[in-house]
Amino acid sequence: MSIDAAFYPIGTPGKPWGEQERAQWLEQQQVQRSYAGEVVEKIDVLRERFDVTQYGELDYPSGRYPLFAIRSRNWNEALPVMLVTGGVHGYETSGVQGALQFVDQHAESYAGRCNLLVAPCVSPWGYERIQRWNALALDPNRSFVDNSPAQESAALMALVAPLRGGVLMHIDLHETTDTDETEFRPALAARDGKPFEPGEIPDGFYLVDDTENRQPLFQQAVNAEVAKVTHLAPADERGEIIGSKVVAEGVIEYPLKALGLCASVSGARYTTTTEVYPDSAKATPQQCNDAQVAAVIGALDYALAHR
Repeated sequence: MSIDAAFYPIGTPGKPWGEQERAQWLEQQQVQRSYAGEVVEKIDVLRERFDVTQYGELDYPSGRYPLFAIRSRNWNEALPVMLVTGGVHGYETSGVQGALQFVDQHAESYAGRCNLLVAPCVSPWGYERIQRWNALALDPNRSFVDNSPAQESAALMALVAPLRGGVLMHIDLHETTDTDETEFRPALAARDGKPFEPGEIPDGFYLVDDTENRQPLFQQAVNAEVAKVTHLAPADERGEIIGSKVVAEGVIEYPLKALGLCASVSGARYTTTTEVYPDSAKATPQQCNDAQVAAVIGALDYALAHR
């Protein structure tokens, strides 16, 4: 990366953004695709086979967006709940489309074994603008905290709150893209008035486990299914992936709750965050969607076998 790339074109280096800089950033965000056409229409088709509920609505001056969850039909309180979330970062396409593909092609095979709750696009404002943040320049995946300042995070937390204690597994579907390094991390550094430190984007799929609730066999089971579809990310020369120590092939760890990450929201026994690499020369968009589906299947099958 060139030195010039370290300087984001909004704000003053070393000084956190104020309202003026956030407004300038917001003006640059343009709708590039349709949440209604690419997501809601697919959800509507699923209404014939699943229960679909609107669990909230984003309300920004730049747009209003209904938030939808897909549930197993014939919900059974005696069965464990399995939570699948996608699109917490709206620009991470396969998280959204992979969740929808899983529901369409595989969810019915789990009927009578568990209750499925799928929130396929947590951040539709970001989905339309291919953006990591929401309209307030906040990262929803650092905002799963009490009194969350992010509408997206607060709405999902309210949806899941009545189920805490009954969620066995939660898988949160994400991507790591080249634009993380060229756009989103420089923007984060500029917003917070910190220097940008270039990093490396791993070529391949990996998972994020919870340092406070390690489930290594669960992570391995998920990766075993994904490896049938796409390649796992290797560690770099320091034995790391995106600055975190690799604890097993294709697995790193974060303190989920301390960082306000989505995968902490349910209190599930088994949690993981997927990271697909859509910019790889060795992966197509469909493979990325398929990898997310494989991850969900691997997670569900392991959790059901180890209740």
